[in-house]
Amino acid sequence: MTETPRTVWLQNLRWPEIEAHLKVDDVALIPIGATEQHGFHLPLSVDTGWAVTVSEEAARTTGAVVTPPLHFGWSPHHMGFPGTVTLGGDTLRRVSLDIARSLIHHGFRRLIFVNGNRIANLQPLELAAVELINTTGALVAVADAGLIARHEVKALCEADDGGLEHAGEAETSLALLWAGDHVAMDQAAVPPLSNAPANETGFDYPVELDPALDGNAVSRFMTPDALRMASSPAGSVGDPRPASVEKGRAMVAAVAANLARLIEQLRAAEVGQTHTDIPC
Repeated sequence: MTETPRTVWLQNLRWPEIEAHLKVDDVALIPIGATEQHGFHLPLSVDTGWAVTVSEEAARTTGAVVTPPLHFGWSPHHMGFPGTVTLGGDTLRRVSLDIARSLIHHGFRRLIFVNGNRIANLQPLELAAVELINTTGALVAVADAGLIARHEVKALCEADDGGLEHAGEAETSLALLWAGDHVAMDQAAVPPLSNAPANETGFDYPVELDPALDGNAVSRFMTPDALRMASSPAGSVGDPRPASVEKGRAMVAAVAANLARLIEQLRAAEVGQTHTDIPC
């Protein structure tokens, strides 16, 4: 652990403060979320909420710096619902590269993409991380909010579906904590299991989120119309009714604790001279 800066947020620091901080630490967290539908009851900002809350808490305990969040992710499958905004997969990869290269140019040598758009942003961010590692010499990791503490989060859930589904118990608990004024629990819908996207159209995500399933997985993808039909009428998949602010707080703490461990692992790892071109 290093000395915590005046604020964990990069955008709220002055450049001389950042210059001084880089003399003692070079870890930066890059929260990346999404603007996509989360059923009748949740705001479109849920995925950004995951990335922001866990990044901020982990940074406060470790002294790391957090960049401004990216509110857009890879969400083409949700474009059947009004309000969703998606980046192309390669656009997300390139934007992530530019953010990271800017940080590396200034001396941040250990970077973590904190993915709040659980699983869905994973492939573009992994590609960006591999490219950065091999072209800049920096240490770059991807911490996915749906994977880094999925056992701990699952243990906090009560819903029969496991709690980890889209707009289900876990995401609703996070939303109640992070953006409670924008949650409408009276509008929460429980979709029939027959509508679950995984039944006849394949897996909604390439990696199973629920550790209790422990089954085989394949990569299958859905068009916006197919996802809307499969998750009709609300666009949600899980049961949000057991959600609570207290669960959301405990979930954020669990994810942030594991993220903090990752930060310390990167700090302990050897890293040599880094180099990168300025994005142009």
